[in-house]
Amino acid sequence: MTDKYDYQRRRLVKLLEKRGIKDRRVLDAIQKIPRHRFVPEHVRAQAYGDHALPIGSSQTISQPYIVARMSELLAVKPEHSILEIGSGSGYQTAILAHLARRVYSLERIADLAHQAIQRMRELGLDNVKVQTFDGTVGWSDVAPFDRIMVTAGSPQVPPPLLEQLRVGGRLLIPEGARNEQILVVYRKLRQGLRRTVHEPVTFVPLIGRHGWDGG
Repeated sequence: MTDKYDYQRRRLVKLLEKRGIKDRRVLDAIQKIPRHRFVPEHVRAQAYGDHALPIGSSQTISQPYIVARMSELLAVKPEHSILEIGSGSGYQTAILAHLARRVYSLERIADLAHQAIQRMRELGLDNVKVQTFDGTVGWSDVAPFDRIMVTAGSPQVPPPLLEQLRVGGRLLIPEGARNEQILVVYRKLRQGLRRTVHEPVTFVPLIGRHGWDGG
C-alpha cells in the first residue's frame, strides 16, 4: 500500500534525474525514505519541494538535490561503514542507511539527536547509531570508516576525521567561509590525499573543536 506522499516522492525523483543525479541506488533511497517524517508538522506540506527547510534549533534539513548530490559524490557501496557528522533531522542519515552496511552519526544538539534516533526506530533502520557529541573529533572507537560525510560548513577538514578515514576511503565536506562553501571530496590514498573540488553550497556552520566556534 502506498502512502499519500508516494506521488510526490516519484515526482521529486524525476526532478533529481533531470538535474543530473544518475546513481540509481541514491534515487531509489530518495524514493523510499519519507522526507515528510523528518520535518516539523507546520512545513510538512513543503517536504518534497527541492529546497531546505527549518527543523528547529537554528538548523535545516538540506535541499533534496544536495542530499542526492552528496550521496552520489560519496560513492557508497553496500559493504561500507560510514561516519556522518551532523545528523540534523536524520534524513541524510536514513538515505545513507539504505546505501551502506552501517552508519554512525554524530549530532552536537541533543534534542535533534534524540529525534533522529526515534525516526530511525520508527522506520526500522537498525544499521544506524546516533550519538550526541562534537562531530569534529570523530568517533575513534568505531573507526576506521570507508566513507565520511560532513553535513555542515567547515573552514577546513578536521584532522581527526582524516585520521579515522580508511586508506582507499572518501571524505566529503562543505569547505570554506562560514556563510558559503564548496563541496570537496578527499580521497585517502597510500601515497597521500587527493582533493577534488565540486560545486558551491551553503550549509550551517560546523561547530566544534576543529570547526567554527559557537559564537
